[in-house]
Amino acid sequence: MMSRFTTIALLCAGLVSAQAFGADPDQASNTNQAGPGTVNYVEGSVFLGGRPLYRRDVGRADLNSGEDLSTETGKAELLLTPGVFLRLDSNSDVKMISPDLTNTQVEVVKGRAAVEVDQLFPQNNLEIVDGGVSTQLQKPGFYEFNATQPTALVFKGKAAVNEGDGRYKEIKEHHEMTLAANVEAKSINFDPRDAEDQFYNWSSLRSEYLTEANNQIAPEYAGAEGFYPGWYWDPYMWDYTFIGLGPYWSPFGFGFYPPWGWYGGYWGGRGFYGHGYYGHGYYGGGFHGGGFGGGGFHGGGGGGGHR
Repeated sequence: MMSRFTTIALLCAGLVSAQAFGADPDQASNTNQAGPGTVNYVEGSVFLGGRPLYRRDVGRADLNSGEDLSTETGKAELLLTPGVFLRLDSNSDVKMISPDLTNTQVEVVKGRAAVEVDQLFPQNNLEIVDGGVSTQLQKPGFYEFNATQPTALVFKGKAAVNEGDGRYKEIKEHHEMTLAANVEAKSINFDPRDAEDQFYNWSSLRSEYLTEANNQIAPEYAGAEGFYPGWYWDPYMWDYTFIGLGPYWSPFGFGFYPPWGWYGGYWGGRGFYGHGYYGHGYYGGGFHGGGFGGGGFHGGGGGGGHR
């Protein structure tokens, strides 16, 4: 069983064709296959290469190498590798450097961008360039970048700043670093509660919506042959969501279900929001503690709230 899971995970990391990116959303009159650079949400004034984007462009428009995605009074969300979402604040601009699955690089040209990382494989090289400095995102978590005063903030996860000559400086959780080319910087601690502004809250809300979309469509793939983890189109909420091989939780505490183990809209029999994730699961009796068919995901009856 483990070998099967490992094999499919490697396929998702880039060893198969575009099928691994997710289901074809033809049922929603959308014929695009999602991949790094697919526009997943727009609100307000959003532009791709200077061309205005509208709700109907979601899932169809792609940010290709060398192109810019920008906002005025608006916000946007971009898919990167499966399980990774890049979000753009108002009056901001990002440029796609490389949309390759195993080498994904985006530059923050103006304003602010945030990255939610829910799944990351060792084969994924995920980098954000800000102020001419490249930062590699190394773990699932939530990250923000500001191009006005080039800065990298790690709310959750871990990042490494390329200082040149093969030298990297680590940024731990709840730390930030000023980014400047050819300058050795030091990360400093910050209180994440003080940084939870309107853009952060919007990102959290987007994460919640995406997990709701996952909840809507994941049961449709239970037992389906040829299922691959990746991006799947939700025609009800009109965006792509992420479906993986196991339960993944966003850095905001919202859960993404796999297709396996669905029984009447609940995972493991007692429900994600009942005695699972929010009840006696992750925040109560432990995500790994309440039992697959009981209050958690793994284990038999113990656990104390750890992952």
